[in-house]
Amino acid sequence: MNTICPKECKHKMQADASIQVIDIREAFEYEFCNLGYENIPMQEFLDNVDVLDRSKTYVLMCKSGNRAHALANLLKCEKGLDNILVMDGGITGWKEKNDPSLIIE
Repeated sequence: MNTICPKECKHKMQADASIQVIDIREAFEYEFCNLGYENIPMQEFLDNVDVLDRSKTYVLMCKSGNRAHALANLLKCEKGLDNILVMDGGITGWKEKNDPSLIIE
């Protein structure tokens, strides 16, 4: 599965509107700490995958990257989606690379 470094993701998003980050954590996790990107919990994402714009690149983000990797693999194998990236390290990686002031836990 293709990953993207949080620092690279931040720069690419500033330059390319066709990249969209989706936080797949549960609503309670998102409410506690988020980056302001769209929140679609993992199961809801699976239930609505057919409405994705295939011309965009989606970056999936969770807490550490594990759920995002699992979902990305499922989307590739079962839905044939190749426009999915996983944010390396999830929101934890974002904190380490971009914003150490985030309080995640």
